[in-house]
Amino acid sequence: MNIETVLNRSVEQILPSKNGLKELMLKKKLKLYLGIDPTATQLHLGHTVGLRKLQQFADLGHEVILLFGTGTVLVGDPSERATGRELITQKEIDKNIATWKQQVKPLLDFKKIKVVQNGDWLTKLTLKDIINIGSNISAIQLFKRDNFTNRLKKGDTVWFHETMYPLLQGYDSVYMDVDLEIGGTDQTFNMLVGRELQQKINHHQKFVMALKMILGTDGNTMSKTSHNCIWLNDTPQDMYAKLMAVNDELIPDYFEFFTDKPMDEIQALRKSMPDPLNQKKALALNITAQFHGQAKAIKAQNDFTQTFQKKAPLYQQKLKTQNSLIATVAQLVNSNSQAKRLIADRAVSINQQTITDFNYRPKIGDQLKIGKKTFVTLT
Repeated sequence: MNIETVLNRSVEQILPSKNGLKELMLKKKLKLYLGIDPTATQLHLGHTVGLRKLQQFADLGHEVILLFGTGTVLVGDPSERATGRELITQKEIDKNIATWKQQVKPLLDFKKIKVVQNGDWLTKLTLKDIINIGSNISAIQLFKRDNFTNRLKKGDTVWFHETMYPLLQGYDSVYMDVDLEIGGTDQTFNMLVGRELQQKINHHQKFVMALKMILGTDGNTMSKTSHNCIWLNDTPQDMYAKLMAVNDELIPDYFEFFTDKPMDEIQALRKSMPDPLNQKKALALNITAQFHGQAKAIKAQNDFTQTFQKKAPLYQQKLKTQNSLIATVAQLVNSNSQAKRLIADRAVSINQQTITDFNYRPKIGDQLKIGKKTFVTLT
C-alpha cells in the first residue's frame, strides 16, 4: 500500500491539507488513531472503512491506535442526531465491547495496532481539568454545529452534557498527543475541536482525515437505527444475502471501501457496468470471505443461489409499498391481523433484516421476505 493510495482511497477530506500530511508522513513516523464509541454489541461494515485505513497506516510503519470510547460514550456523541442519546451504564459498555476485538480481527493485525479505552483517562479528569479543557473552546463554537441549531429551531432541547462531547473527544488527541485522527465525515466537527485543543494545549499540529460515509442496503447512511446494516458478525449466509440486496449503483463504492480491488478497475465500473449481477456476486463473495473464509463464503453463495435464483419468478414479483409494514404485508395474506402476527413472530424481513416495528414504512425497491418462501420486490 503506497502513500498516495492511503491518502486518497475512501478519503473525503484531509485538513488542513493533504499535501501537508503527505510531507509529514515522508519525514517521520506518525502517531494516529481512530475512535469508536461502544453504543452496541455489534460493529457494521461501515465501521470497517476506518479500520481498513488504520491497517494501511500500520502497514506503512506508523504508530496506530484503535480507541474504544468507553469514556466518551458516557456522554453520547450528538453528531448527526436529531435527538439526544440515552445515557449508558457501565454494564452495557462492558457488554458492548466484549467481542469487538474478535469482530475486527479479520481486518486488523494487532501486532501492529494498539487498543486503548479513553475511559481510562476521561473518567479520572477532575473538575479543574475539565474547566481548563473547556477554557480553550468557545461555547458559541460548540453550539454552531448543524444538528444543535436545527434542534433549537424546532424548539427541541440540547442538553448541556451533549456540548461536552467534542471537548472530551478532542482531549483524546491531547492525552495521546497524536499527529492525525481518522473518522467519518460525521466526525469532522469533533475532530476539528481536537485539532484546536491539540494546538492550544500541546502546541502540536494535528491533521484530520475525514472518510467518506457508506450507504446501507436501503441507500441511506448505514446505521443500526436504520435497519440497513451489514454486521461484521452476521452469518455467512446473511452477510452474502444482504450484500446481494445492495443497490447496483453502490457496487463501485463497496469495492472501493471494503476490498482491495485496484482503483483503475473501480473507476472503469463507475463509467460502465455491463453485468451488475455478476459484479455484485464477486463483491459479496469477496467481503463475506474476508470475515468467514473462502469456503464458507462459497457455501453462502451456493445457498443464496438455491434460495433466491431458483425462486426467481416469485422473487421478482412486484408489490406496491404501503404506509406501514402491516398494510404492506397484508396484501399477501388474509388480513391486517394476520400480517401483525407474522411481524410479531419475526417472520418478516426487509432487505434481509428482521423487522418487528408494525409502523415501519417500507421503501420502493425494498426486498420483502415473509416466512421461508415468499420473496417480493416493493414498487
